[in-house]
Amino acid sequence: MKLSKIPERLGKYPISGILGRGAMGAVYKAFDPDIKRPVAIKTIRWDLLQEGGPSGSVGARFRNEAQAAGRLTHPGIVAVYEYGQSDECVFIAMEYVEGSDLREYFARKTVFEEADIVSIMVQLLDALGHAHERRVWHRDIKPANLIITNDGRLKVADFGVARIEASEITQTFPLMGTPGYIAPEVYRGEAVDHRADVFAAGAVMYQLLTGKPPFEGPAEKVMFRVCHEDPASIAADDRFGRWAHYDPVVMRALAKLPDQRFETAELFRDAIVLAHAQPAKEKVSDSTVILVPDRDRIHHDAGGYSAPNAAPGSGGTPWPSGWDPATLGTVENGLAHVVGPMARVLVQRAARKCGDLDTLLNILATGLDDSDERRTFLSSVSIGSTKPTRARSSEPAPEGVFANSRAGTGQPSLESAQIERAARLLTQYIGPFARLIVKRASDRTGDLEQFYLLLAEGIPNQPDREAFLRDVRVGRH
Repeated sequence: MKLSKIPERLGKYPISGILGRGAMGAVYKAFDPDIKRPVAIKTIRWDLLQEGGPSGSVGARFRNEAQAAGRLTHPGIVAVYEYGQSDECVFIAMEYVEGSDLREYFARKTVFEEADIVSIMVQLLDALGHAHERRVWHRDIKPANLIITNDGRLKVADFGVARIEASEITQTFPLMGTPGYIAPEVYRGEAVDHRADVFAAGAVMYQLLTGKPPFEGPAEKVMFRVCHEDPASIAADDRFGRWAHYDPVVMRALAKLPDQRFETAELFRDAIVLAHAQPAKEKVSDSTVILVPDRDRIHHDAGGYSAPNAAPGSGGTPWPSGWDPATLGTVENGLAHVVGPMARVLVQRAARKCGDLDTLLNILATGLDDSDERRTFLSSVSIGSTKPTRARSSEPAPEGVFANSRAGTGQPSLESAQIERAARLLTQYIGPFARLIVKRASDRTGDLEQFYLLLAEGIPNQPDREAFLRDVRVGRH
């Protein structure tokens, strides 16, 4: 059974709200009645864990990983308290952390001082060293899993859990990690050990220094670059000339072969401190830390998650002018299913950059690292059915799911039934992104065959493109 509404409790923990939702399950805020403290409850969908089902013995593996993570006692690792089961899911009770992850810092274009970069990396590598000594690898070190708390301490999230979530859970999840931070040996299908975490930590440090990941582009290009190309030198750009002394350190961590990297997280840490030539600070500067509001404001109703929806004068941050608040509220609620309370900030920022809903959704979806998170977000926004529009638009909302902007121009236009049928077929191949592609293609051409060819361009592999074209051309009007 899949969790569709927020439960009142899981195990002994009463649930007070939702922090995020993804393809594997949801993360809730709850309360431990015995120790009187808030906790985070990470759930995994029961249908992915059924013995004898397509995922095999994933349930036992998930439990073992939770136990492994539970053995890690380190101030820089989000603590795991308990593994449990309910009728709807299995879950892990974890330490509840107030702070912002590095993904949010990068989204805000934060420029880190050298002392803060060194502090973040030393805290990260200390935590990794602790885990590696106990033969636990993370395998998904990335900005979204690195939280800077409100007091400037670094916490590594999803330790041990990330490995189970991204490995051997049917062929839907073939790789462990996130493109740009995945080590070459993972792509090559070779044995993976703790040095994959060293590589990912090197990618994080590169981004801290330069403001951009070492490997960028679509997932396929990133994979090729990780395996075959070296990233640009940190010192190559004059703007970052002051970081030249870290270049050999980072490049060693990003070596293609594990044997060419630092053998341990501790050696990587020592090399950073040596290049810095000063003791590392214990925490990030107060002036750098992003202070997050009290997440207890997150609440839920009978229909599921409902994010705080501040209006001008209500004490919250107002939406950008010119947008219909109901439209942006709908988008925020959908994004909050994936990223939690950070949704409002991301929607506000994106809405200031564009003037239409399609572009807004594309900006937000592109900012999500995980393809399943993108699908979850676009599905929850219900792109074809809600039809939110910008407030200052004087045009009436079109009838049906799609409207062809070429109608009335004297140029050929597509029938709504043709567009809707193509959208349904394309969705089978690429998920909810289909409706964005269909909308754009129908705006570009009124010729049916050209419309089909434009849609096929959005399908990543040739066999699926050919199958889609065969299907969509059958019985066309």
